Amino acid sequence: MNHITPYVSVDLDKVEQNIAAMVERLNQAGIDHWPHIKTHKCIELAKKQLAMGAKGITCAKLSEAEVMAEAGIDAILIAFPIVGEENLQRLTRLVQKVNVRTTVDSVAVAQGLSAAGQDAGRKLEVLIEIDGGSHRGGVQPGAPVQEFARQIAGLPGIEIAGVFTYVGQIYGKSSLEELKAETRREAELLLEAKRLLEGDGIPVRVMSGGSTPSSYLAEELTGITEARAGNYIFGDMNAVHLGVYTEQDCALRVHATVVSVPLPGHATIDAGSKTLTSDLSVAGDTYGYIVGKPDVKIVKLNEEHGYLQFDPAQHHFQVGDRIEIIPNHSCVIPNLNDYLYGYRNGEFAGTLKIDARGKNY
Repeated sequence: MNHITPYVSVDLDKVEQNIAAMVERLNQAGIDHWPHIKTHKCIELAKKQLAMGAKGITCAKLSEAEVMAEAGIDAILIAFPIVGEENLQRLTRLVQKVNVRTTVDSVAVAQGLSAAGQDAGRKLEVLIEIDGGSHRGGVQPGAPVQEFARQIAGLPGIEIAGVFTYVGQIYGKSSLEELKAETRREAELLLEAKRLLEGDGIPVRVMSGGSTPSSYLAEELTGITEARAGNYIFGDMNAVHLGVYTEQDCALRVHATVVSVPLPGHATIDAGSKTLTSDLSVAGDTYGYIVGKPDVKIVKLNEEHGYLQFDPAQHHFQVGDRIEIIPNHSCVIPNLNDYLYGYRNGEFAGTLKIDARGKNY
């Protein structure tokens, strides 16, 4: 079936294979799967992950969680600091409907969450966020985690359920041994925090970590309790360059049409930054991989245009040609679309609605 380009297709068989492989990998290490649904923002896919073995879901923002809760999903981690009176009121309403946990790395946020828990009439479970090294957020590892736990442990509306980290710099590693070392460090951050808190009499039930690369190496995460891999459901070129996926594992493709051939060695497609995003490859300065044409490069994006460069002695493009692109970073793509087009065995199988599209608040 020919859809109007640019559009996004998803191989549903590969999606199910990717979910099954991740759940099995984590199960073998004794780790629960709490997939991050910001990757797809789709109720149907979130419910598929739960049906295939996930224990709950992770959301980036309150609005995502609200959409998923309305759909009947009852175990949600909001992996973001919740700040501000209006947001705390929204959280209170959510806590009264479904089981919600969230993260905390400051006394100010903890006090707000405590008030929300009191207003909801039930203690809100919180995970203390530990800075995994990217300095995006979190309490510093070691003694500062212990001191912070002591500061917030007595707040009446919250219960410390455990600890949480995100090691984003793992995406900058260039070898399997470097990935393994960073994964072991991630696990040790959480295990060390558990030892410190339990030494103070604070039980730690949850140790939450696990990006897609580190969850792929789940045996190196042994000892933690849950992993939040999200990108794995689709895969992308960054996962391929890290060595955790192959091109064949990638379930999401962007389809585009050649709309101009201004001179030999140059062509323009109808997919720009509003389709592919401006995220560069971890392996270089290209904006995606053209399936079947690895030596044709997407070298520049405007909002609606993509610039191709190639050797005209090796490739010939004409207006109307269609190409398939595996994006560098698949997590951003669904939020740019109302629907994705699902396929099975190469045949159109229906649309996937992006229910939480734009829910970034």
